[in-house]
Amino acid sequence: MTKTNPPEPSELKTVGFTPFLYLSDQPLFHVCRDVPITDALAQASDLLFLAKSLTVDAAYAQNSDRHAWAAHYLTTMSKAVIDDVVKVLTRRPIS
Repeated sequence: MTKTNPPEPSELKTVGFTPFLYLSDQPLFHVCRDVPITDALAQASDLLFLAKSLTVDAAYAQNSDRHAWAAHYLTTMSKAVIDDVVKVLTRRPIS
């Protein structure tokens, strides 16, 4: 029985299976495949930082929900990227 070493995290890439932003039960967007997971996670972190800033603005804005909607879309995209990376990290090797 041969044992193979798992790939290094720097070699892992997104699988592109994760859709987001559904319209009429159809995904409008999905995560792209073959993006290095370190880059994907950095992008998700940037999106979440912006969403956090927008939610603070939304808390103080009077008569406007545009900040909240922008934050909603940014967190939706961030979650899809993170979910796609989790799929890569938790997949079982083919025996």
